[in-house]
Amino acid sequence: MEELIDSIFSDLKTELNSELTGENDQALLLVKVRNAVDDVECVRNYQNHHTDEFKEKDLKKMKPVIKRLALYDWNTIGAEGHSSYSDNGTSRTFVSRDDILSQVIPFATVLSAQ
Repeated sequence: MEELIDSIFSDLKTELNSELTGENDQALLLVKVRNAVDDVECVRNYQNHHTDEFKEKDLKKMKPVIKRLALYDWNTIGAEGHSSYSDNGTSRTFVSRDDILSQVIPFATVLSAQ
């Protein structure tokens, strides 16, 4: 799992190089990556029979979604909860974070009748 987190973090550090002004920014970005991994893992709804190896391979397939979530979270720092923003003639409309997470298909839980 750490390999995936490190890979996404490294990619985003390269993309956001001009925005990362210090160690605090890098630490915050790493938190955003870890949170994105946790959110995808939660939505994926892994079952008891899924091994750690399976989860890790599966999450690697979700790397683009995790990266988009982390980047979204980074870009909305200070605007959490806003769907749009307007100031001095500049307007921004944010995509819903749920739209990104909707690309993650959860595993179904099978209930047995006893």
